[in-house]
Parts: sequence; structure tokens; C-alpha cells
Amino acid sequence: MSKKDIPVYMFTGMLESGKTSFIRDTLTDGEFEDGQKSLYLLCEQGEVEIDPALLRRNLITTHIIEEQQLFTEDYLNQLEDKFKPDRILLEINGMWKPQELIDQFPENWVLAQCIALVDGSTFETYMSAMGGLVMEQVKPADLVVFDRVDDEEDRGSYRRRVKALNRRAQILFEDEKGNLDDAYADTLPFDITGPVINLDDDDFGLWYMDAMDHPENYNGKTIKFRGMVYRHKSFPDDKLVPGRFAMTCCEADIQFIGFVCHAPNAKDFEQKAWINLEATMKYEYCKDYQGKGIVLYCDKPLEAAQPGEQLCYFT
Repeated sequence: MSKKDIPVYMFTGMLESGKTSFIRDTLTDGEFEDGQKSLYLLCEQGEVEIDPALLRRNLITTHIIEEQQLFTEDYLNQLEDKFKPDRILLEINGMWKPQELIDQFPENWVLAQCIALVDGSTFETYMSAMGGLVMEQVKPADLVVFDRVDDEEDRGSYRRRVKALNRRAQILFEDEKGNLDDAYADTLPFDITGPVINLDDDDFGLWYMDAMDHPENYNGKTIKFRGMVYRHKSFPDDKLVPGRFAMTCCEADIQFIGFVCHAPNAKDFEQKAWINLEATMKYEYCKDYQGKGIVLYCDKPLEAAQPGEQLCYFT
């Protein structure tokens, strides 16, 4: 007899990032007061603790897992058989990689939501010291919450760095008083108000991320820029992807980014060749994206260009 599916709500983030406080506030708001039993797997104990009375009110049993080597499929099955929960709340240790834990889930454990907490006041410090590990915490997240963010911090830069690694994540900001603020405006270094956008080399990363977030602002406009060619062997003669390599946090996380482009002479350019292009941007369904996104259409032939900087940035 197959087991019932058990939803898992995962909370990730570095030490003292606010994970436990977020869970406590969620319970206080009554989000889990539905009569179902929850098993709270606590893999890191910080300064904040949840009132036992609040846990009892929400029918939550706490179990501590102090070492990652204990976090195995067999052990998790034993916990399920012992506590018989309807759902799992999983607060992980900030030094553990979330995906390694997800890989150990029993077959009937389903990741329902992953929320990553980031302390805005220490984000840059952690990124400088262990950027790869910090970004591992946001890779599987559906929601990334930057808390303790003051007015002097570059929210746009924080947001772009997360989006470069995890495009689907919703990103919210809380100030030092806990007030939610997700309505901030980035100041773009290029003008998008006119019909034609001339893009400098240094601004490719910013344009790419803004076009991902706000494609409606670019639909029907013309873009001019220099890019590196990517052409898969399966592409038709008129298709390529002009773009750049992007480093999200460290050298191990470099990936090629760009939008699908249709041009009459696309097949004439080899992999990693440099081109100048002038294209119309359309926001439409694209099979490569498995959904809607920006697609570039060139009426004029692409021109060869001098090589530029291969790596782009999001600041």
C-alpha cells in the first residue's frame, strides 16, 4: 500500500538569518491552525525559540536533527512512521546545501514550498566570505525574504543577484522594523522610454534581468547591442542566442544568458563569435522557454563585431 503524500515546507538561510522568527510569525498568524498534525524538523538552533504553547496550539511536534549524515531517506521514513504527520516543517542548517536534503526525501515527501531568509545587514559580508554557499540557500526557493534591510542598501543589486540564479523566485524586502516593502524602483542606466534602446556592453546584465522581470516594457521596441553567439546544432538556419556569460556568485556558477533571436544570416556565425545586432523585441510564447518571454527579430543581417568582455554583471 502506497503512503499518502506529505507536503514539506522548507525554510533555508544562513545562521541568524531569521528562519525561526519567520516560522514563529507564520504560526502566530494562524497559517497552520487547520487541525492537521505537523512535524517540525529543526536542523539548527539559534537564539530565537518558539513558545511551546504556540507549537501545541498548532499541533506541532519538534524533532531535532543535529548532524547532516543523519538526514537520510531511511531515517526520515522512521520519523514519519513514528510521528505520523500530515505535513513537515523543515528548518535547515545554514551550512547544509538544501538540494542535498531534498535528494534524501522519501518518495511521498513533496516539496510544497521553499522560503529562503536572508539578513540584509550581513548579506554582503557572507557573499564575500562564502558566496557559493549563500546562493545554494536560494536556489530551490519559491520566495526569498531579505529582512533587516536599511535604506542605504542596494535592493536592486540584491534582487538581480538572486534572480540570476533563481528566475522563478519571488523576492520581498523587510526593513529593520519588520515592515514589508516589495515596491522599489531600480534606476536603469539606459533609457527605455523611447522606441529604440541603445545598450552599452556594461549594461547587458541589467537589461537582461529587467526584461525577464518586466517584458511588457520592451514589447515592440528596438534594441541595439553587441553580443556573443550561441548556436545549438539543432537550431534552424535563422536562429541563435546572442548573450554573455554571467557569474551569479562565484566562478563555479557561470552560465550563458540571452534571448532567442531570429536573423536571416544566423547560420553564418560560429559558436562564440561576436555580433552587432538591431532587433525588434516581442513578448510571446517560445518553445525554448516553455512559456512566454522576450524573442528578438532582426530584419537586417547581423554584422560581425570585435570581441568584447565575455562576462556580464548585474550591478
